[in-house]
Amino acid sequence: MTTWLNTSFKIQFRVIDGLTVRFAQSEGRGDDALLLSPWPESLLAFEPVWSWLAERTHLVAIDLPGFGHSQRRDELLSPRAMAEFVIRAADAFALDHPHLVGPGSGTAAALFAAAAHPGRLRSLVVGSGAAAVPLELGGFLKDWVEAPDVEEFRHADPRQLVGTALAGIERYVLPEPVREDYLAAYQGDRFAGSMRYVRSYPAELPVLASLLPRIRTPVQIVTGAHDKAAPPVNAEFLAQRLPRSQLAILDAGHYVWEDVPAEYAALVTTWWAGGHAAINGTHGRT
Repeated sequence: MTTWLNTSFKIQFRVIDGLTVRFAQSEGRGDDALLLSPWPESLLAFEPVWSWLAERTHLVAIDLPGFGHSQRRDELLSPRAMAEFVIRAADAFALDHPHLVGPGSGTAAALFAAAAHPGRLRSLVVGSGAAAVPLELGGFLKDWVEAPDVEEFRHADPRQLVGTALAGIERYVLPEPVREDYLAAYQGDRFAGSMRYVRSYPAELPVLASLLPRIRTPVQIVTGAHDKAAPPVNAEFLAQRLPRSQLAILDAGHYVWEDVPAEYAALVTTWWAGGHAAINGTHGRT
């Protein structure tokens, strides 16, 4: 067990579905919430908001397979396949009816999970991730998704590639141990291998789009007003199609959970405290 900057944020490992998965768990009581690591970061992305979210909710944050420091299984590296692992992870931690938080890359997996398992999840918090069809991406994410193949990335320095993505963090000064955790997570072939997930978007997102109107799980969508990687049109695409959703656009870029943690945490805790129950089939915007 390793203690990080926040004394309540402790890292552990366990085996789920035959894979060694890294996780952090709070000691809080109340409803359960499962937090999915955003790519190419790790579960330490939640460290800035952890104390706020853990006040009245039991949290479990995981590095998804192939992300952060969890073991990879290539067949899981698409949102639809990862969605099934998310449900298995919830089962492994005995989270009967959890809230699910999936920022960035977790957005599509969380939505696929809700579509495939009606009633299994209490609510979703998503956003800052690819969703629109046709694709609406920019910056590093567009380059990585649309590259002809991954060979050039196999031969590149993965620390530089992850550093390119982290340059989008605008206000939060990454503590050096956290930055090193992100960089170390994708050493060797781990970065190129993990790219399979985002490079599946052209095939997977049209399937997801067809499912959105059927998702009855309440969804809080959070995005940054000047997100260059996954522009706000992605969040608006979801808000227009999800029948029980509301959209919040924050004054931030891509990494809203780190750049504006107080605002992000306030939105999430308000949502958990009852906002999700008030969503009755109408669309909202804050």
